Amino acid sequence: MVKTALISVSNKEGIVELAKVLAKLDVEILSTGGTSELLKKNGIKVTDVSSYTGFPEMMSGRVKTLHPKIHGGILALRSSKEHLEAAKKHGIKLIDLVVVNLYPFKETIMREDLHEDEAIEQIDIGGPSMIRSAAKNFQDVLVVVDQKDYAVVGEMLREGSAIGESFRKALATKAFRHTAKYDTLIGNYLSEENDEEKYPQTLTYSAEKLQDLRYGENPHQKAAFYKDELIFESCIPTAKQLWGKELSYNNILDSDAAFELIKEFKEPACAVIKHANPCGVAERNSIEGAFAAAYGVDPKSAFGCILALNRDCTKKLAEELKGKFVEVLIAPSYEKGAVEYLKANKKDLRIIETGPLTKSQKGFHLKKVVGGVLVQSRNWPDVDSLELRAVTKRKPNAQEIEDMKFAWKVCKHTKSNSVIFAKDKTAYGLGVGQMSRVDSSIIAAYKSAGRAKGGVLSSDAFFPFRDGVDEAHKAGIKAIIQPGGSIRDQEVIDAANDHGMSMVFTGVRLFRH
Repeated sequence: MVKTALISVSNKEGIVELAKVLAKLDVEILSTGGTSELLKKNGIKVTDVSSYTGFPEMMSGRVKTLHPKIHGGILALRSSKEHLEAAKKHGIKLIDLVVVNLYPFKETIMREDLHEDEAIEQIDIGGPSMIRSAAKNFQDVLVVVDQKDYAVVGEMLREGSAIGESFRKALATKAFRHTAKYDTLIGNYLSEENDEEKYPQTLTYSAEKLQDLRYGENPHQKAAFYKDELIFESCIPTAKQLWGKELSYNNILDSDAAFELIKEFKEPACAVIKHANPCGVAERNSIEGAFAAAYGVDPKSAFGCILALNRDCTKKLAEELKGKFVEVLIAPSYEKGAVEYLKANKKDLRIIETGPLTKSQKGFHLKKVVGGVLVQSRNWPDVDSLELRAVTKRKPNAQEIEDMKFAWKVCKHTKSNSVIFAKDKTAYGLGVGQMSRVDSSIIAAYKSAGRAKGGVLSSDAFFPFRDGVDEAHKAGIKAIIQPGGSIRDQEVIDAANDHGMSMVFTGVRLFRH
């Protein structure tokens, strides 16, 4: 039975409704600051914590609930005679319900104009202390940190239902996860401000579940989809699904690969993705032209693909999808009539809207291995900012440079070893995920089917031997962009000179595993 409740919330959504239920049940409500004022304004009888403890809120509100009359009332074990006698001796009321949520630290640090002092002031001290105290004593105290639980708890109390240990423990579990997430945000924020702590001795990571998935990569595996607690750019976890059945585990992986690739391009561009690798990419003057070129690279492989656009999907483009099996279509937005057409004509299509495309290099890239996690930065360079060092007798012309930059952007998003053949800002040959670079060149030549003749090649890492360059020459490639750095660089340069090709070094490797 709840006789006394403590309510202190930063986010006040739904709190008045819950407090009214408590008031009707003659529950005494202790509260603080703005929460107390709001409840009083709505005609709810409240005892201020400062009045109850005999100590005023002080130090700019930093100290208000850190008091034995608060924490003793929460932590006292009702089954302990010693605890109950101590509470009675010191005038401590037993607190049966704690409803607390924390200062908006996350919302504060997301602001671009943030000063560190403001962030520090949003580090809640009393709130987590009360939550942890109540969660520790969950057998006797209900702890509520999530507004979604207000209605359930209110209904249980209204009906006089016995609140069992499993439900109490579930609330306590949620409470501990809530404070752990909060502390993780603070630790990661302070790490970002301190270069020496970029890779801390103890790594903590917080993510919020978006949905349970039907299964993982394979039907026998269970899976769920989570989003990072802090997100600074447009991405698949923040996108909206406008139509179609639920995204699968593999749909999400492929959609991420497609969207991150398409964010590379400034002009209208389209990427066609299968198994996290592109099978067609093109940049054109119009989004319809980009789609036609990208899809036309390898229509056979495009069957059941993920399609990503960096411009709004027009109705004209939507109509071009008729007769093509596309699993997922991703675009910043959709022209009037495009979604209606797709709903009527593409029953199996999932339609994803991302909003305006934005990029960031904040945060980390994490990769799980058995028993551990690999963590690395996301500071990929922009090819337009790189100094392309020409190393051959023939220097690349302006068109070749543009095509090399395009191919480099595509190569950046393919699995190693990878070689890309491109011409006129179209990736025609994609040799990816091979154990040897010459095999990647041979596959790229096969896939391009002569369409990249006179075009360019991008390699994700240096050529260890000249054989990859020789294969590119057979396919008619005229210019190569690669990192350089091999002990056999001169042999590779000589091969390019033998074939009258131009070659530039970037000094940047693009490995992806």
